[in-house]
Amino acid sequence: MLPVSTRKIVHIDMDAFYASVEQRDDPALRGKPVVVAWRGNRSVVCAASYEARSFGVRSAMPALRAERLCPDAVFIPPDFPRYRAVSRSVRAIFVRHTDLIEPLSLDEAYLDVTENKSDLPTATRVARIIREQIREELHLTASAGVAPNKFLAKIASDWRKPDGLFVIQPEDIDTFLPPLLVSRIPGVGKVTERRLGEIGIKTVGDLRNLELLTLESRFGRYGARLYDLARGIDHSLVVPDRPTKSISAEDTFEHDVPLQETEPMIRRLAEKVWAASRKESRIARTVVLKLKTREFNILTRSHTPDSPPSSCEELTHIALSLRQRVDLGPQQRFRLVGVGLSNFYEHTDPSAQPALFD
Repeated sequence: MLPVSTRKIVHIDMDAFYASVEQRDDPALRGKPVVVAWRGNRSVVCAASYEARSFGVRSAMPALRAERLCPDAVFIPPDFPRYRAVSRSVRAIFVRHTDLIEPLSLDEAYLDVTENKSDLPTATRVARIIREQIREELHLTASAGVAPNKFLAKIASDWRKPDGLFVIQPEDIDTFLPPLLVSRIPGVGKVTERRLGEIGIKTVGDLRNLELLTLESRFGRYGARLYDLARGIDHSLVVPDRPTKSISAEDTFEHDVPLQETEPMIRRLAEKVWAASRKESRIARTVVLKLKTREFNILTRSHTPDSPPSSCEELTHIALSLRQRVDLGPQQRFRLVGVGLSNFYEHTDPSAQPALFD
């Protein structure tokens, strides 16, 4: 493994990707607050243009709240096949420069350009050229972060959004990181931020002052990870084409329903999951059912049969039967259901069951 100071990692993050594609393809939407979401009581925002974000609209926000925050927003139903096609075009640009590409989603990816195919002298130059090519060829903008590792590159790409480029040099790590709020660390959500705040930790500099044993005692294995990240240490590699860990689909009901009324939705979701699994060369052994109660409590039930499901009908039967292991009483209502396949393995290499619906 190369020393951290010799690696050159670029994180590319497309700016308001879904909304930007809609604005690009429909000139009438440019300059307007665009919210990519289905309308409805249970819909959530998939993406928001920067014009909409200025009103406080954010991804994953309930669509109804977005509408209250920005009454003049233009709501566009998502068109995922089109977004995936654009994402493939973005990846085609990446491939000109490196084969070490780790996609995180349709709109962001890590690139290891320690040795780049375009023979450019620096990672900063590679990032600049990639952004120029995305702008000129796809008429979209992307932000980029350049750093010696994935953790720092991720922070850097967000530093000058939208349409920005930021570089963290190895010699700048010890001055750049300490003033940052701990919420800037990818993976530190509201719960972890609150737990850190309870012991007086507000900034990365504060985090650096904690001993490794203290962090491990409070946060387990993640405590060791926090200890390293506070010092800018991240040895994780850019791994292209990660093997599939799970395939899942979920949906929210228009109204909360009792358990027995979830069957039609489970059947539809099982069909979607089965169709998606046919594109995977490996075999899934475990079926998972996910339920979310009206109180937002999440339950999962899984079953690994002696033989992997061999048909959509078998997958559906197992998913429906898993409901029998949910005993919350007939009065309980559910707002969401999901069906998944996990525990993928090659014919000669069974693997342990990974987490599903993280």
